[in-house]
Amino acid sequence: MIVALPGCGTVVSQEKLQDTVQASLEDSIHEKIKEVECPSDQSVDPGATFTCEVIFSDDRREVAILKIRNKDADISMIGLKPKN
Repeated sequence: MIVALPGCGTVVSQEKLQDTVQASLEDSIHEKIKEVECPSDQSVDPGATFTCEVIFSDDRREVAILKIRNKDADISMIGLKPKN
């Protein structure tokens, strides 16, 4: 899954990222998501990976693994796994 997200200087926009990840997941896995929590200080560092916590409507929690593809802060989701 590819998430196109405009960069905001040298840090990824947390609010836009959370909204985009939520919408993309709901479209792709057809489940309602209550909330997505991403880091607020994620640098735009091409090739870097980071995680966001995904909270489903049934309160199940999973971790979305994301990768920054380029300096424009385009992001790909490379995995979704249960939170330990």
